[in-house]
Amino acid sequence: MAAPQTREVSGDAGGLATLLKAALPSLPVVGQLPGIKKASGADFAGLSFSRPPVTVERGHVERYAAVCGFPVKDTVPLPYPHMLAFPLHMALMSDPAFPAPAIGTVHLENSITQHRPVRIGESLAVTVAVAPARPHAKGTVFDFRTTVTADDETVWEETSAYLRRGKGDESAPAGAIFPDAPAGGTVWSLPGDLGRTYAAVSGDHNPIHLYPLTAKALGFPRQIAHGMWTLARCTAALENRLADAVRVDVAFKKPVLLPGKVAFGSRPLDDGYAFSLSNPRTGAPHLAGQTTDL
Repeated sequence: MAAPQTREVSGDAGGLATLLKAALPSLPVVGQLPGIKKASGADFAGLSFSRPPVTVERGHVERYAAVCGFPVKDTVPLPYPHMLAFPLHMALMSDPAFPAPAIGTVHLENSITQHRPVRIGESLAVTVAVAPARPHAKGTVFDFRTTVTADDETVWEETSAYLRRGKGDESAPAGAIFPDAPAGGTVWSLPGDLGRTYAAVSGDHNPIHLYPLTAKALGFPRQIAHGMWTLARCTAALENRLADAVRVDVAFKKPVLLPGKVAFGSRPLDDGYAFSLSNPRTGAPHLAGQTTDL
């Protein structure tokens, strides 16, 4: 099967209009209208979107660093380029050709490869492609693959795995397995407005992260932290121990309710670190991860 042709997306690809468009397919009756109804997954050959080159701005990087616990530097925090890719994730999910509604699609795993640190002021080209779904024990998974280049040099890559729950394949791989990490000796207290604070810098205004009322409408007892914030906060805790060329892999387990407390733990490996985020009272896992020096 030929790779899909990349389409350039300009304007506010991840703005409120895109969020509304992403929500419409989940609405009764409305979701069946032409231009909104999702295409059949059996016919989905993949999509690839890019955005015009974007200059990394110090002000936005510093706001992101403050929310996620990174120090201020002349290079960006390791997960930061996801901020530039997320609007394309939303544009892809809201496209009628993409067979799954964005609402109810769960961020399952994430893998980031930093080939070298990205400098503030660099101009970056960003492309995100999604292939047809692969089977999973609890449904199907779509892998969103991001490539970030500077002057035609690939500097950063990411794979975000999104699960669409449904009829699964019990023989399919259950997901990534990570080395054990301590249950955690460092406890972080997370405020109730963390989701809104992170949304302001990330553009991810999914209602499950914002307020108790909007989260309850989608089946949660109250708002939950963004998975990418938990990844970023754990990476920030290890930041001064990571190589310039490094891969960070995580699996998102149970949601983090806000306000709340989480416990971070880590241990060194031969070529990186194993780390975890858990409930300090019950030990229930929120995130499992591993870094690998390249």
